[in-house]
Amino acid sequence: MAFEGFPKGTTRFLRDLTAHNDKVWFDAHRERFAEVWTDPAKEFVSTIGPKLRKLVKTIGYDPRTPGSLMRQHRDTRFSADKSPYKTHFDLWFWDGDERGFGRPGFYFRLTDDELMCGAGMHVFEKDQLVKYRAAVADPKRGAALAKLVEALRADGVDVGREEWKRVPKGFAPDHPRADLLRFGALHAGRTTPVPTELGSAALVDVVVERFREVNKVRAWLADALA
Repeated sequence: MAFEGFPKGTTRFLRDLTAHNDKVWFDAHRERFAEVWTDPAKEFVSTIGPKLRKLVKTIGYDPRTPGSLMRQHRDTRFSADKSPYKTHFDLWFWDGDERGFGRPGFYFRLTDDELMCGAGMHVFEKDQLVKYRAAVADPKRGAALAKLVEALRADGVDVGREEWKRVPKGFAPDHPRADLLRFGALHAGRTTPVPTELGSAALVDVVVERFREVNKVRAWLADALA
């Protein structure tokens, strides 16, 4: 079936889950969870996937959990917060044949009052971090990223975060791209109030355009980590 929008109760479900974040409540509302999220999300992924392939031929998608639909359960093993469920909904579209977070991609996060759409990676493995830093230090590729980041930030897009307090060893403390060298990941996204299109088929085109806006970050990373 073609995607026709998320039901009106989708964001209300997230508010209710925040107030009743426990297994007993969730088990009692599994049918509602499927109605407001998993069923329409599968249709959304199946509809937007081919459109994203026109933007990026190598983009991967899978209308299943796990797949493009992230699990609702939280990993609480190393967290002081033992709440069992996420209070937002996540989708992921990866670049390449291997499903997962090991490659750049596009991400979609819906909260009870906001929609975040972006591109990039939130974690670098050790070998990827080495490649990323080498690309940042490269005069041509590094300058291109710095210019891209500056343009996106000027347009109100959030870009990355600085994970390291100091410039890593092997690079001058006053390196012209010292801020980028301190990144432990690279991602760019725009967060807005939940759009009115959430409840209609038009959401697909809204999200495609938001991904297009930050696609150059994904492309830069795909090249740097190749």
